Amino acid sequence: MNEFIASLDPFLKALYFIAIPCSVIFLLQTILTFVGMDGHDIADADFDGNLDTEHTPFQLFSFRNLINFLLGFSWGTITFYHSFQQKWVAIVLGVVIGLSLLALFFLILKNMYKLAQDNTMNINNAVGKTGQVYLTIPAAKSGNGKVHIAIQGSLRELEAVTEQEQPVVTGSNIKVIGIINNSILLVEKI
Repeated sequence: MNEFIASLDPFLKALYFIAIPCSVIFLLQTILTFVGMDGHDIADADFDGNLDTEHTPFQLFSFRNLINFLLGFSWGTITFYHSFQQKWVAIVLGVVIGLSLLALFFLILKNMYKLAQDNTMNINNAVGKTGQVYLTIPAAKSGNGKVHIAIQGSLRELEAVTEQEQPVVTGSNIKVIGIINNSILLVEKI
């Protein structure tokens, strides 16, 4: 191995000195991510380039991103180094590969963050929605019935009361006009 490294020109030698440690660090980061430690439990080496917004939930300048770029750049340049007479073409291809690896990482992160939604139902989102009576709702708040209503993209079965003088029978269409005790829908027949 020493003979191989010694026989390389200085630029290619420098690329290997970047590529090998970056590969080891990348492997460790990947293993820690899948184990659940994600590297932040060990050390927080991120530069304060936080871009936390609705569209970019990740940091642009971080140790992980630096490793991803250097990994793509170094191995990409090494791969194409002997393929071109002008070495700058290999360097440009290495930069493109490094940036592509970063873009791929951002795309993966963006899609992973979409999976981390809070789908806790907020009953207040039911106000103004329409649904259908499942179990008859007694008249004038004299008891509870049940309704089926779509809230936050999901069909729910919730308790409901009405202020109307007539019971709202099973199968009737209703509209939610209020919430009682943060748990019971106040509905009217439509």
